[in-house]
Amino acid sequence: MVNRMIRRHSLLAFITPLLIGGYTMFLQNSALMGAEIDENRIEKIAALLSEKPAGFGSPADDRSAWKGLGKNDSFERMVSEAEELLKKTIPDQPDDLYLDFSRTGNRTRWQRVSGRRRGRVRTLVLAECLENKGRFVPAFEEIVRVLCSERTWVMPAHDRQLTNFHGKIVDIDLGSSALAWSLATADYLLADKLNPEVRRLIRDNLEQRIFRPYRDMVSGKRKKNWWMTGTNNWNAVCLAGVTGSALAVIDSQKSRALFIAAAEHYSENFLEGFTDDGYCSEGLGYWNYGFGYYIMLGEMIHQATGGEVDLLQNSKAKQAATFASKIEIVNGVYPAFADCSIRAKPGSSLMYYISRRLGMGLRSWEAIDPVSADGSLYQSMMYSFSNSASKTRPALSSSQGPGIRSWFDRAGVLICRPGSNSTSHLAVAIKGGHNNEHHNHNDVGSFVVVLGDKALLLDPGGEVYTARTFSGRRYESNILNSFGHPVPLVAGKLQRTGRQAEGKIVHHEFTDSADTMTLDISSAYDVPELKKLERTFVYSRAGSGSLSVTDEVVFSRPCDFGTALITFDKWRRLSPSSLVIRDQQQALRVDIKISGADFKIEPETIQEDLSGSRLPTRLGINLIRSVDHAIVSVTIAPAEEPIATHVTPPPHAGRE
Repeated sequence: MVNRMIRRHSLLAFITPLLIGGYTMFLQNSALMGAEIDENRIEKIAALLSEKPAGFGSPADDRSAWKGLGKNDSFERMVSEAEELLKKTIPDQPDDLYLDFSRTGNRTRWQRVSGRRRGRVRTLVLAECLENKGRFVPAFEEIVRVLCSERTWVMPAHDRQLTNFHGKIVDIDLGSSALAWSLATADYLLADKLNPEVRRLIRDNLEQRIFRPYRDMVSGKRKKNWWMTGTNNWNAVCLAGVTGSALAVIDSQKSRALFIAAAEHYSENFLEGFTDDGYCSEGLGYWNYGFGYYIMLGEMIHQATGGEVDLLQNSKAKQAATFASKIEIVNGVYPAFADCSIRAKPGSSLMYYISRRLGMGLRSWEAIDPVSADGSLYQSMMYSFSNSASKTRPALSSSQGPGIRSWFDRAGVLICRPGSNSTSHLAVAIKGGHNNEHHNHNDVGSFVVVLGDKALLLDPGGEVYTARTFSGRRYESNILNSFGHPVPLVAGKLQRTGRQAEGKIVHHEFTDSADTMTLDISSAYDVPELKKLERTFVYSRAGSGSLSVTDEVVFSRPCDFGTALITFDKWRRLSPSSLVIRDQQQALRVDIKISGADFKIEPETIQEDLSGSRLPTRLGINLIRSVDHAIVSVTIAPAEEPIATHVTPPPHAGRE
């Protein structure tokens, strides 16, 4: 029944745009660029650049640097890992495997093999730089030849019409730009240790697969790939890969300057994807990814220009940098809003970098050692060698953190925490927003409740990506539509998709003892009879803490109504109007009060493919008859004493 309802009422999702379609060529087409890239700016940047290109890190012939790095635990294992690779053949990646996605929608099988192939680059290059005996060079050159023989570097999921696979066009995507930057960094690090033929092969492929298409798009000779003007993580990731590759291998200063000027210009679009309060609607996982690449792009340009061009001087970038520290609920727990994992945490090296660069005083993050062989080759080199953050002295004063609340007023997102001397261990995240956000879920009015260091009531995060995830069938998923979130079900309908479906802030009042916010969420439901639907959150810091969530609904004629709680943990009935949610250590008590009708509890396991091994339970709190007016309130607080649990509750509760 639920699936029929979803098919009937969910609207089309946003569809991932299909990817569509030297320097002398740029000049010939400069008239087509309009005012996008200022040629005077290119000249000024060119004057700042060194004669020779350079990537992150130090070339292998800088033996003192590499000997020092070899003493780091993370790098010590690289030689043994590379030795194991020498014993293994390169995984085969036949055309049929690339076509698997277009036939079945499965992304995982190709990406697993591709990751093993492309991952050899980092391991072999680092091992050779550390050991410097030449024994890993032949294997590296072999993987270069294999990768350069691939039909396309674009991932199958980003080539739905197979135009890149069939050679009709050369687009740039997340996969191709990342591979390009890895190979360009490898060329810079190994340099003359490589066969000249292999170095030429790398550069020819970079030119054909990355530089030429990009120059043509910048100059107006061909249509831009969507991400150049897009505002999500793709913009920063692809720009970083393209620009980082160019700065590492292109000889001409003027040509390198073009790539920097273009990155300055187009990266403004990425920052537009953040609200002015620094909120990242893509969620923490994609903040790590997208903003992490923005930081690498900025650092690459900073190093190339001697600090004269600094993307972090942008005020919006500074705001975006605060997102991860402000979105933490408590004790290292973060909300899994959008396509995010419930296990997502900020990248430690990224936090180290932004805290030092921007003087944020986040001492716990600044205390970590950013040197690591993990991640991509270029990422490892950026954080493991001297950079603008490691050269910056820490702020004199340390940050006290975001305090008892973080309020993203433009995004309508509120994080509430207990006071520093409170006996409460309960904290919450509350989400207003709208249903056309990046990596959107239909989740207006959602919330997360954390007790200690565990989210017992939550947003379950994203699903395993398939072709359905980024298509018109996106909201068939009971994880991505509102069924998978603790929000109302109105007249049998789920929330609709689109910018018009938003949580309008009716009232908010924040004090030391309590935070109150009321959202009008009626626009999220395509129900003509719906005259009012307001959701009021009251977070109390008194005692052990509590959160009340109250929905007031008014219809022009009687309609069905219900709300829900989402959990991965055990639950049971305490009384006709009370539940307990718990893991092995701690428990929440949920008290339900309803005026207007009796109610029933309807549990349902959400059968979707999540990255973890568990499936969430939706505890539907549904009125048993239609109403024209009702008030539904749930109050959530720590259980006062340990409560034995079982998971076979009776189906109905009474009116209280």
